[in-house]
Amino acid sequence: MTTSFSEISHIIQNRRTTKPGKMNGQRIPDEQIKQLLELADWAPTHGHTEPWRFKVYAGDKIQDFCLAHAELYKQKIEPEKYLQERYDKLLHMGDKASHVLVAYMRRGDLPKIPALEEIAATSCAIQNLLLGATALGIASYWGSGGMAYKPAMKEMLHLREEDVVLGILYLGYADEPAGEGKRIVPLEEKVEWM
Repeated sequence: MTTSFSEISHIIQNRRTTKPGKMNGQRIPDEQIKQLLELADWAPTHGHTEPWRFKVYAGDKIQDFCLAHAELYKQKIEPEKYLQERYDKLLHMGDKASHVLVAYMRRGDLPKIPALEEIAATSCAIQNLLLGATALGIASYWGSGGMAYKPAMKEMLHLREEDVVLGILYLGYADEPAGEGKRIVPLEEKVEWM
């Protein structure tokens, strides 16, 4: 039991964000991506709604997605807010990633379950996936930029109005370790024992 706790503790404490530009383009076997999705599928879920969903892009489909994302930004952003640098960043975000996953909450058919709980369950599924990636030596980035949270993204992905995109996950390998983790606020300030 102690070994299991120390192993999971090590994985949790060593999960890091690696920006996609720091990835090296090496391909992750699809079988490992499937294993990560199986871990995601074990997230907690109220009423067994299992609201987490993933759209997986690999190979040439990554560039297709990044181009579509950049074009969506160009088409939908107000002209006075448009930045060519942002367009270029979105266009090239996946250049060195092995897989890109869009994670979203598919609202269940039980209206008594608050949407917040469905979002929380989907976030747990994402965390399971990220922890599994860490255990496999896979670099990860949970992105929320560009059009990720805009209604136009849901439209592009053919999602329903009540569904919620929670982010774009970039997975790959990196030559350099992501670095040391840090916490700014001491745990004692975040916990109140009663």
